[in-house]
Amino acid sequence: MQNGYIESFNGRFRDECLNEHWFETLHQARNIIAAWRRDYNEVRPHGSIGRMPPARFAEEHRRHAGDAPRHPTTTSNEIQ
Repeated sequence: MQNGYIESFNGRFRDECLNEHWFETLHQARNIIAAWRRDYNEVRPHGSIGRMPPARFAEEHRRHAGDAPRHPTTTSNEIQ
């Protein structure tokens, strides 16, 4: 096992998408996989991020990061 998160995702993708569909064309496979990906990232809640969809979690994170106070950065000249 290389990475638990990747292994978990691969298993879920296989069980919920690939094993459920018989793809007859590449176009059909792309459409079905894209729909599954949208559901996985935008609709379905994930337990590891507070039972919310990843897209909502990312939006809230961006909003909070924008509200965070800005700290001045130091330049290489100031470190000397």
